[in-house]
Amino acid sequence: MTMKPDHIEIIFMGRDGQSHRKVDAPIGISLMKLAHLFGVDVEGACGGNLACSTCHMIFSPQDFSRLPPMSEDEEDLLDLTPGVTPTSRLGCQIITGPDYDGLVIKLPPDHDEDWG
Repeated sequence: MTMKPDHIEIIFMGRDGQSHRKVDAPIGISLMKLAHLFGVDVEGACGGNLACSTCHMIFSPQDFSRLPPMSEDEEDLLDLTPGVTPTSRLGCQIITGPDYDGLVIKLPPDHDEDWG
């Protein structure tokens, strides 16, 4: 896949850890909106207003270390989120940028879909 200069590759992983969807992600969009753009099953009930946790995403420790620090509000919401891991984040709070090329996102089981 040839990337446009203002795009990066992001991979959404299925629950089984094998199914995946590679997307040509524009720079400057939240991961939640990116998921919606490509039909990935991420709810985002509050529309990205940091009022829910339905855009919960999980990252590898290496990718997690590439992300910006969490706000206190995001931490508070994740504290109440089922299935949270030490590398969980809310997709509405992460904006795509050149440093995130190759980012791999795993969706928690309750937000997964079968891409088979």
